[in-house]
Amino acid sequence: MASLVNAWFGLHARDLPWRRDGFGAWGVLVSEFMLQQTPVTRVIPHLEAWLTRWPTPADLAAVPPGEAVRAWATLGYPRRALWLHAAAVEITENHGGIVPQDVGVLLTLTGIGDYTARAVAAFAYGHRHPVVDTNTRRVIARCVAGQAEPAPPSRTRDLAAMNALLPADVRAAAVFNAGAMELGALVCTSARPRCADCPLAALCAWRAAGYPEYQGQKKT
Repeated sequence: MASLVNAWFGLHARDLPWRRDGFGAWGVLVSEFMLQQTPVTRVIPHLEAWLTRWPTPADLAAVPPGEAVRAWATLGYPRRALWLHAAAVEITENHGGIVPQDVGVLLTLTGIGDYTARAVAAFAYGHRHPVVDTNTRRVIARCVAGQAEPAPPSRTRDLAAMNALLPADVRAAAVFNAGAMELGALVCTSARPRCADCPLAALCAWRAAGYPEYQGQKKT
């Protein structure tokens, strides 16, 4: 499964700033804060402006929290800006201005939950961790469990399911984490899944079962 997703991702991945070579851990952390409850297209210009203004955690920590809120502008949920500012202060004061790479340490920072901690460790530092978002959960539910939609989130169950699919190779694991998310975002969508374009169509338990319990729009 992972090899198919990774090959597909290599051909079809969107060109997003946080996926480019040289995009640092601070940029990844900022992007993860911004992507919470905000579409990618709205995040990109704000992210670029933010990192131009505050290219390091220390730069952000040096200004009042209100400056972060104003720069957050139309992204919504401005509390995220306050949390990010607080995390920048903690990174500057407690970690020498360097975004930590250990999941446990990342979890001690303000505003960082399990998903964000794992995403930073995996995507910024290349560590092998299962990273699970809503899109990943849908791909696993359909392809592996044969369900139209995933069950309610369960950290233990979701991480175990993703970890069982994660390649042993560290680089391949990072690609698979990103690829599974991208597949769910672009192809294996909740409404109008594009099954004909899915690299996992031949393996999909949901498709093999005739799409049981599907309440969405037309499949393509």
